[in-house]
Amino acid sequence: MKIALLPAAGSGSRMASLTPKQYLDLAGKPLIWHTLAALARVSELDRIVVVISAEDEWWDGFDWSGFKQLEVLRCGGASRAQSVLNGLLALHAAADDWVLVHDAARPCVDPALVRQMIQELEHHPLGGILALPVADTLKLADSAQQIQHTHPRDGLWQAQTPQMFRVQQLAKALASGMGPDITDEASALEKLGLQPKLIMGSPWNLKVTYPQDLRLAELILAAGDDQETK
Repeated sequence: MKIALLPAAGSGSRMASLTPKQYLDLAGKPLIWHTLAALARVSELDRIVVVISAEDEWWDGFDWSGFKQLEVLRCGGASRAQSVLNGLLALHAAADDWVLVHDAARPCVDPALVRQMIQELEHHPLGGILALPVADTLKLADSAQQIQHTHPRDGLWQAQTPQMFRVQQLAKALASGMGPDITDEASALEKLGLQPKLIMGSPWNLKVTYPQDLRLAELILAAGDDQETK
């Protein structure tokens, strides 16, 4: 079985909004609606599960009836890693089921790319993540925002989601390695000395983090709609 798991218990503080960013308006619908719509087009996914906070006041205010596979778990934690772990423990899934953890705030993910990822990793012993090779020059700054040195970008990749691993193995990695250094699922497995596979992602797989990202996401979605109608 293959399960998409979306941690969506965060507040999105960098968006400068009282509304959590997953519920901000994007092309007339809440941002997370577009993320769910993309994943719903991946026929290989058996379940789509959203993990929200027990105190979430926004979810029930929207219509999700169009998503037949959708399940909601109100067990979100104080961090992304804790929300993912709580979700995994509440899934009642088999130990060797695949889980694809995806950012709720990546609404422009291409379903074809997710399908390709599943095909490439389905028989992999560990799993892997979508990522992009770093193209920009990287600078390390000091506390005064002055450049200390230029960091070589050779071999560096920028992590994206989904990140695809076995349910039990990921849960064990998160439970044993929980901490501020675990900023994605792969880092929990890396902490155990394991090496997830890198799958080429897409520059259009934008994570909405800052207010201006909403406009960019809207343009990407609109461009995708134009391509589908041609």
